[in-house]
Amino acid sequence: PAAPPADQPAPAAAPDPVIADPTRLQIPALAVDAPVEPVGVADDGEIEVPGDVATVGWYRFGPVPGAAGSSVLVGHVDDYRQGVGVLARIGDLEPGDTVEVADSEGAVRSFTVIAREQWSKTEIPLDRLFDRGGEPRLVLLTCGGAFDDSRLGYTDNIAVTAIPSPS
Repeated sequence: PAAPPADQPAPAAAPDPVIADPTRLQIPALAVDAPVEPVGVADDGEIEVPGDVATVGWYRFGPVPGAAGSSVLVGHVDDYRQGVGVLARIGDLEPGDTVEVADSEGAVRSFTVIAREQWSKTEIPLDRLFDRGGEPRLVLLTCGGAFDDSRLGYTDNIAVTAIPSPS
């Protein structure tokens, strides 16, 4: 479109939509509908994971879902007292599956899965998964692999990456 004549003010740019803190995660392909709470860093330097296996944690020191960079959501596979965790089956997601995140302002952002990866806990590409720059993306992160009885934990991590769905 042509620029307005010099003697007329340019039209105001549309304001950026407010992107608020995430409050709910829905993954239709897995029948997941779970609350999201902010989490930080645990005493051992690892990302905190909510104590309730039915709750997803949003890494509050990174971007909110829909903002530039990687927004990381984390949850348990299971717990010996509570049972199966809300993100237990993210390894079943396929490219093209939909993930939705609602925020505290009532907006729902839709993301499309583009990748599913699994690594040994010693080989996780943290710089990539927690990257604060570049295009918006959503990373779902949980444990996977074999259960190591000596460590009382899983040997691997599973990450699912999704990008904003076309409008």
